[in-house]
Amino acid sequence: MGVGGCLVLPWRCLVVLCLRLLFLVPAGVPVRSGDATFPKAMDNVTVRQGESATLRCAVDNRVTRVAWLNRSSILYAGNDKWCLDPRVVLLANTKTQYSIQIQDVDVYDEGPYTCSVQTDNHPKTSRVHLIVQVSPKIIDISPDISINEGGNVSLTCIATGRPDPTITWRHISPKAVGFISEDEYLEITGITREQSGEYECSASNDVSAPVVQRVKVTVNYPPYISDAKSTGVPVGQKGILLCEASAVPSADFQWYKDDKRLAEGQKGLKVENKAFFSRLTFFNVSEQDYGNYTCVASNQLGNTNASMILYGPGAVHDGNNGAWRRSGSAWLLLLPLAHLARQF
Repeated sequence: MGVGGCLVLPWRCLVVLCLRLLFLVPAGVPVRSGDATFPKAMDNVTVRQGESATLRCAVDNRVTRVAWLNRSSILYAGNDKWCLDPRVVLLANTKTQYSIQIQDVDVYDEGPYTCSVQTDNHPKTSRVHLIVQVSPKIIDISPDISINEGGNVSLTCIATGRPDPTITWRHISPKAVGFISEDEYLEITGITREQSGEYECSASNDVSAPVVQRVKVTVNYPPYISDAKSTGVPVGQKGILLCEASAVPSADFQWYKDDKRLAEGQKGLKVENKAFFSRLTFFNVSEQDYGNYTCVASNQLGNTNASMILYGPGAVHDGNNGAWRRSGSAWLLLLPLAHLARQF
């Protein structure tokens, strides 16, 4: 509801009020904004939601009666307040100016306001339009999402404001450049792991600073071993084999020597598994420790493995043994079977 609410008076006063209204604003009198001979009201007034709007009407000594109206409702007539809204106050009623103020303006206050004057028995009016601007606000945005690599992603960001805000999407990434969408909707077809991360929705309309919210997109993919190197260590020294792998969710690691799985706590060995690597440590290398080792990395989406050699000084080995082999090999399938066979 706007500022148009008016006081309810006894019925005996209604006739007088109607006569005064007809006297102030007779039917058929056109709006004459810009009339050089007429004390003119302001041009359009633009304020932000929550601010105060001042409506001024310039008058002179020819004016005998004045009033401010909102559409068909009288706000003030002279010094008399006719509306119930406490936000509307009289600022000035002088020989040169007749002004009111609407405090804590809201969107329902927007619209035409009329300054009506009586001068030399000729009523005239001048109109000003109040424009209320509203800061942008994001009212709906997609939740964080987790999707497998290659899938399709659809993100939504809905915002309100006056004027209507402009919505943009961008990928928060060192490799991302500029905006990737200037729309409420962002569509990504066949998403890759490089496209994972946070996506920022920004809504702006120059009324205030842009508002932003972010959506986290997690792209799941099977393990990929990025580093697995053979190592030469003398007998009696400490040796380390390192296996690095990227995966989402993080990979689980297992170590094998030939067809035997190595367990944590095995004498002389330590297996240390982290999110993106596994470290196999030999505290006191012996001749029996030399040989071929295999690192297996797996998650719900797949697995992969890499072989490497722990060798002594002067040993001849094929550096290609340190290269990794992809998942799905028959050897990898036989490892669990061989482990079970040793138990019977």
